[in-house]
This record gives sequence, structure tokens and C-alpha cells, in this order.
Amino acid sequence: MARIISKEEISHYKIIPALVNKVAQWHKELSYAMRLGNEFKGKTNITFETTEGPVSVETTVWSVAGGHLQLKGGTVIPVNSIVDIHF
Repeated sequence: MARIISKEEISHYKIIPALVNKVAQWHKELSYAMRLGNEFKGKTNITFETTEGPVSVETTVWSVAGGHLQLKGGTVIPVNSIVDIHF
């Protein structure tokens, strides 16, 4: 089970690649999350892998490019570290 953190806490964790690489699977979900954030100001729950185990954050996705997603506030998460996405 993932620990829930705030987006401001992400910088306190060392993000690592997920055990199972699902980068190809996340493209559709991340496009939807970006649209949800930019057009409707909706939030997405993103679980990603860290050296301390999986953590989850509920936040707005602003952009997805170059293998990373950018959250509101400028925080960046590598797509290859994502374990799960929920809307």
C-alpha cells in the first residue's frame, strides 16, 4: 500500500523506476490527466516508486513531455516511475 503525501513533499524522496515498466500503458491516462488538469482543474492520484517504497500524491498534471510529467508548482515525476494512476 502506498503512503499518501502532498506534492510539496515529493522533493524529499528519491524517485526510482517502477519494478514493472508500463510507460507505453500510461500515455492515454496521462493525456487524460493533463486535459483534466488544464481544462477542468481536476486532480489525479498518481502512485510512483521511491527508494522508500511507493508513494501516492493527488495533484494537478500540467504537462507531459520527454518522459516526465510536470505537476502544478513545477514538480517533475519520471513516467517510468509510475505504478498507478486514478482519476
